[in-house]
Parts: sequence; structure tokens; C-alpha cells
Amino acid sequence: MKILISNSSTMPIYEQIGEQIKTLILKGEIEAGEPLPSIRMLAKELHISVITTKRAYEELERDGYIETVRGKGSFVKSQNQELLREKKLKIIEDMLSNVVDESRLLGLTLEELIELLSVIYEEE
Repeated sequence: MKILISNSSTMPIYEQIGEQIKTLILKGEIEAGEPLPSIRMLAKELHISVITTKRAYEELERDGYIETVRGKGSFVKSQNQELLREKKLKIIEDMLSNVVDESRLLGLTLEELIELLSVIYEEE
């Protein structure tokens, strides 16, 4: 599992960790039941405080992405497929919202944006 921390980001480090792990889970790169690195191991790899890593894991557990078994570690929690789809749709909506904002700044019309999206979508 590759986690990258940006010192120039305005997002707190624990949120950066949590968002990257969420993304890996939603993309299916980390599957249900798969163990996560221990809090201490991840903190050591990232050269950050154990407290920061612990907070990231606590947030992930609170949001239902992972579960922690005392004495065994933290594992990716099995996701309800409908809920997983909704979470993925929300990510796409947020990304498209950013695209629409940028398109408006450039003065693109809705038709131009749809045409661009169609070209990209059909590229593969």
C-alpha cells in the first residue's frame, strides 16, 4: 500500500492518509478482509507520529471503511455493494462539479463540455 504525504497540502496529514486509503478501497485495490499495516508500521514508513496514524485509522473505522480487531490489527471492512456504488457516484459528482467550475471559468458552453466528455469517454 503506497501512501504519499504532501507537506504543501492544506489538508491535515491524517486526512491525507484516510482519503488515500478510502480511494484504494473504493477502487478495489484493497479488498475486504485485507489487513492494513499496523499503526506503528505505517507511522514509521511515513515518518510521522503514531498519533496521526491512529487518528486516520479511527476516522476510517468511524466511516465504516475498516474494522479493528484488538490484538490482531485493522482490516478492510466488507462493503455493502449499493452503498459502495453510492460512494463512488459521490466521488464522480464531486469531480464533475470541479470540471464544470473550471469549464465555466474558461467560457466553455455545456455543448462543448458534453462533446469533450463524449470524446474522452469513447477514447478507450
